[in-house]
Amino acid sequence: MIDFSISSRQRDLRDMIHGFARNVIRPQSLAWDRAHGIPDEFLSRFVMMAASMGGPAGAWGVQGLGAATSEGEKPVEGAKKASTAMVSTVLSAEELSWGDAALLLCLPGPGLGGPPVRSTGTPEQKERFFSPFRDMSQGLKWGAYALTEPSAGSDVAGIRTSCRRDGSHWILNGRKCFITNGGRASWNVVFATVDPALGRAGHRAFVVEKGTPGFSVGKIEEKMGLRASETAELVLEDVRVPNENLLGGEESYASKEGFMTAMKTFDNTRPIVASMAIGIGRAAYEYARDFAASNYALARHTPRYSAIAERLARIGQKLEAARMATWHAAWLADNEKPNAKEASMSKALAGQASIRACIEAIEICGVEGTLAKDHQLLEKWFRDIKVYDIFEGTGQIQRIVISKRLFPDLKSF
Repeated sequence: MIDFSISSRQRDLRDMIHGFARNVIRPQSLAWDRAHGIPDEFLSRFVMMAASMGGPAGAWGVQGLGAATSEGEKPVEGAKKASTAMVSTVLSAEELSWGDAALLLCLPGPGLGGPPVRSTGTPEQKERFFSPFRDMSQGLKWGAYALTEPSAGSDVAGIRTSCRRDGSHWILNGRKCFITNGGRASWNVVFATVDPALGRAGHRAFVVEKGTPGFSVGKIEEKMGLRASETAELVLEDVRVPNENLLGGEESYASKEGFMTAMKTFDNTRPIVASMAIGIGRAAYEYARDFAASNYALARHTPRYSAIAERLARIGQKLEAARMATWHAAWLADNEKPNAKEASMSKALAGQASIRACIEAIEICGVEGTLAKDHQLLEKWFRDIKVYDIFEGTGQIQRIVISKRLFPDLKSF
């Protein structure tokens, strides 16, 4: 039986976070955007508040982007059961993004580096790299995921950061770009290759710790949107990484499975990114809806007003379709079912639907939508949303992933 309902507990979670987003996050959103950052004091209070209510992985459901536990860690009392964790995550991510999507990207914790460590790391690696995040009372900590390079974004097989074995260490050389929280992270999961000619078969994933000689932060990007989040360039110059930091150990790379397991990160993060996009798109949609209700006589049977009402209906329809696709992908993840196709579908649908929602909202609001001081949030959402059709795989890449699973015997994709 198909069931798109959520539990009363999840509904309470969603309503609680929405209230927090409306009353606390959104009033500060423009200030964070202009300052290009969220104060650590606010993030510390947020983490402590969430922990007191069951922990980010429980009460706030943002384990995909914020704090995450290792498999050996005892579950926090009151935390969500594993079978509902991903659905709770996407519900929470949508509401927090309705307030300000940059906050999710700034949350302390392993971040996007968490899933590959959890799915690929040895028990010792999980304990070593996750344990610092269990107590952040002495200072905030971040992890990060370093895959993208100047010449290899969507084409993951084209990475050029090199790695070569040297006794009990590996030597890494290369450059990574557009890494969320990469500059302040305690460690980065860095992807490198033993030989570019081998494609994915030559890839290795390393946990490179902050302070390792030769590992440095390049420029911090000045971005069009999501300005409050840190996006860094990372430089690796003869970086010596111990064998113990090769994610999963050398034996796990005897076949492509080691790398593919690490890449399954995207199957979990794409529904989260989709829900973030929906949160931004919904914010713009609701803003335009309320603006139209206050400024246009929609009840009149005139072509102009009918067209506005019809445009709003289209926006709402597409956002709801994207939300259902996202919930489905999250439900599959919770039930440990393959969801690569569905995760890509949700990401592709949500990005395009939410971009369209922001464009339509600005057009419906007219000049006030971009120029009036009281409407600057709408302009911010318009800047923020574009990247949601780019990072975690562009819309084109999502359609390739979908096509490969629709036509597995075809080799032309």
